Amino acid sequence: MGYILNTTNDYHIRTLNTLGWELTVCNALHPEDSPCRQILKNRESFGTQLFHSLEKIIPFDRLKNVLEVGGGLGYLMRDFLSLAPHLQATMLDISPFLLQKQKETLNGSPVNFREMDFLKISLSDLRSIDLVILNENLGDFPTLVFDESQPKQNDPETIRSIKRMKDYMEEFDLEFAPKENINIGAMEVVEKLCGADIPYVYISEHSCEASMNNAHFPQHQFTARGVPERITLKGHDEFTVKFSHLQKIARSFRYRVIRGQYIDLFPLDFSDRLKTALQSPTPLTDEQEIIQQFVYDLYKYEYLVLIKDSKKKG
Repeated sequence: MGYILNTTNDYHIRTLNTLGWELTVCNALHPEDSPCRQILKNRESFGTQLFHSLEKIIPFDRLKNVLEVGGGLGYLMRDFLSLAPHLQATMLDISPFLLQKQKETLNGSPVNFREMDFLKISLSDLRSIDLVILNENLGDFPTLVFDESQPKQNDPETIRSIKRMKDYMEEFDLEFAPKENINIGAMEVVEKLCGADIPYVYISEHSCEASMNNAHFPQHQFTARGVPERITLKGHDEFTVKFSHLQKIARSFRYRVIRGQYIDLFPLDFSDRLKTALQSPTPLTDEQEIIQQFVYDLYKYEYLVLIKDSKKKG
């Protein structure tokens, strides 16, 4: 018995050529006529709504350099730059396909583009950044997956990741259940960002600790699994994220942590359209299927905003 390191790098570098089948919340809210917009109190795009939520706690007018890691098709950054055109943006992505899409979306904006693995970036390259965004992509980072049939692990990268897991247990007092999948990559991301003293960080992903308990929709409620779950997608597997571990790491670096679910950022408009779409366990139309999945995601996604305390880690 042992761990296997699940990584999506090869898929994103060599295979990925579309996001059409992987509908993120950001992409679902992109079309102006999206049915997902119609069931929200605020019917603007994802990036616009996120910006206005974050500006209550992040002083965008005092920021200069923003870095988005894994920026998808570039929609979020396009919205941010339209609302804060003074920002100097960098898009960093491991996928050449997605980086090209970002260049097309952000054409005409003064944006830098870097094709690389974020986990390989140096702390010195990060120290000039005021805000880092990782939106809906932490599950793409490496995960240690427990495998009953794995007799012994000889892969150097897996051995290194297992050692890092043990280091995290000791340094940050993290606990893992027996046979639990470990979000090792997501933890390394947060440790790197905090170690670079980034003033502001926003991250989000499907959470294994989120639940839905809404009396309006009893047929669609779900409870938190508590441990990272496999999400099987085209050509690769991703994993839900244990946000309490990331929260604990950030706090050890003396960051103030604001945590919530997407439903806090994108509140629903309890209209007849929404109620009709969710009144039965299974959808009756394509639109109802889209709405049911979208509402599920609003509860399943969690986010963290990390704000650097003036005191250093001690």
